[in-house]
Amino acid sequence: MKNLAVALILFLFLHQKCFAGDGFIRTRGIHFMLNGSPFYANGFNAYWLMYVASDPSQRHKVSTAFQQASSHGLTVARTWAFSDGGYKPLQYAPGSYNEQMFKGLDFVIAEARRYGIKLVLSLANNYESFGGKKQYVNWARSAGQYLTSDDDFFRNSVVKGYYKNHIRTILSRFNTFTGILYKNDPTIMAWELMNEPRCTSDPSGRTIQAWIMEMASYVKSIDRSHMLEAGLEGFYGQSSPQRMNLNPSFNVGTDFIANNRIPGIDFATVHSYPDQWLSSSNDENQLSFLNNWLNGHIQDAQYVLKKPLLLTEFGKSWKDPGFSPYQRDMLFNTVYYKIYVSAKRGGAAAGGLFWQLLTEGMDTFRDGYEIVLSENSSTANVISQQARKLYQIRKIFARMRNLEMWRRARRAQRFARNRGKPIGK
Repeated sequence: MKNLAVALILFLFLHQKCFAGDGFIRTRGIHFMLNGSPFYANGFNAYWLMYVASDPSQRHKVSTAFQQASSHGLTVARTWAFSDGGYKPLQYAPGSYNEQMFKGLDFVIAEARRYGIKLVLSLANNYESFGGKKQYVNWARSAGQYLTSDDDFFRNSVVKGYYKNHIRTILSRFNTFTGILYKNDPTIMAWELMNEPRCTSDPSGRTIQAWIMEMASYVKSIDRSHMLEAGLEGFYGQSSPQRMNLNPSFNVGTDFIANNRIPGIDFATVHSYPDQWLSSSNDENQLSFLNNWLNGHIQDAQYVLKKPLLLTEFGKSWKDPGFSPYQRDMLFNTVYYKIYVSAKRGGAAAGGLFWQLLTEGMDTFRDGYEIVLSENSSTANVISQQARKLYQIRKIFARMRNLEMWRRARRAQRFARNRGKPIGK
């Protein structure tokens, strides 16, 4: 009986280690899990990582960004795994790739691994920068396809074939620095189908819905280890008309509820730019919008979608009229407080990634939203405080998990002892 108890304890321990100790982030209900404990993402966007790392003389900027991020407790970076056509392309023609750019992406993944930072890799762009859906459509036109809209990216079989080939090429890439296939690398937290997909030619949302279903299934046919998200901004659609009053006053053909209900989509995403979406409103009204926007999405992720929610873009531009660092810190604190309160209660909010992180000497990449941690001291302090708070929550849940494992082992031990006792006197 004693041996049975030991075996049961060992089984529980090995089961926990085998499933949870491989370094991949997965979902369990409304939470991200890493090595058996809830994982909360305090992170950043840095779309430029591959672009800069493609030049070996500039790779120190990538290393510096990761080093500074790690020292401030940041754990996740979102970046582009695409650059289609144009200047310094990754994919210069359908299915044809620039090895120097690919080595830049290899380096980014290797450095993220070195600094303990997980990556969300986006596979295409809705917009023209770095090629986007427009470049794919133009390639198809050059191949003889009659296409009338950039939104044909989501409909045309030739274009979808080009995009699927890109998915397969990225996921099957052999990293020249680590020797690990991308699809086998736990440094990658998740794939993103597209940065902010929009299909204004079909405001019903049916086109985007069908495209996400098809592409999610395709990604999962190649890679079952990594999570997948669609890249959505979070606008509500016809599946939840009662929520559409939360939207800013435009319709881009996406549907937060329907799109994220697709089985292959592992977690929901939301973006928030009150200074862009409500540019004529004052700061007070913008913060009020932000509060309602986040409340609605956190509730729906938890109770309707039953999936984690990651705020994958937010920020405030210093180019806004009357800007002050205090206003930006207020926005960051509002976002971080919503995430923290939800996380502390075991809710669906799983973290936030601000737009965007730069390092010193990158003036040409400044867009108004940039955070240089060594320059923006008050905002850097807000970011670090959030990292510490989320880390404390993770530690509490880890202790609870270990206590539960101990209790299970004790129950198994008592059960084994009782099995060995004679019945009655």
